[in-house]
Amino acid sequence: MEELKMYEEKMNKTLDVLLSDFGTIRAGRANPRVLDKIKVDYYGTPTPLQQVGNISVPEARMIVIQPWEKSLLKPIEKAILTSELGINPNNDGSCIRLIFPEMTEDRRKQVAKDVKKKGDGAKVAIRNIRRDANDAFKKMEKSGDMSEDDLTQATEKMQKLTDKMIEKVDKAVEEKTKEIMTV
Repeated sequence: MEELKMYEEKMNKTLDVLLSDFGTIRAGRANPRVLDKIKVDYYGTPTPLQQVGNISVPEARMIVIQPWEKSLLKPIEKAILTSELGINPNNDGSCIRLIFPEMTEDRRKQVAKDVKKKGDGAKVAIRNIRRDANDAFKKMEKSGDMSEDDLTQATEKMQKLTDKMIEKVDKAVEEKTKEIMTV
C-alpha cells in the first residue's frame, strides 16, 4: 500500500533523529559526534566545526581539533565554551585538545535517564504517526476510497509497523544505556 510507505518513512525519520541524538551524547569516552551541533564563526558565517579543521581521537578520552587556519583557534575555542559540551578546551597555539573527564556514577545515571526520556519521546512520535495513519485510513473508508476489509488490513499492518519501530527504539535505548553505564 502506497499510504503505508509514507508513514513508514516518517517513523524511520523519527528513529534516525533519535539515533543521531544518541550520537551526540557523550558516554565517558571521546566521540567526535559530540561536536556535530557546534558551529564556529568563520568570517561571519556559522560553520560546522568539522568543516574548519581536522578532528581526531588520539586517546580514549581526548579529541584533538587541528584547524585549517591558525586564526580559527580562538573562534573554535569560543564555540566550544559556549556550547552545551561542558568541557574546557586546551589551546596550545596550534591545536585544541578536549579532555573528557571520567563520568561519575550519578552523572551516568542522569545521562541514562535522559536517554530513556528521548526514547520515550520517539515512541510517542511513532504512536502519533500511527494515529494519523489510522485517521487517514478511516477517512478513506468513509469517502469510499477504501473498503472495510482494506481498512482492517491497513490498520493491522500499521500496528505491526508501529510495534517493529517501538522495538527498534527500545533496542537503541538499551544499547546506549549499556554504553553509558559501562565504566
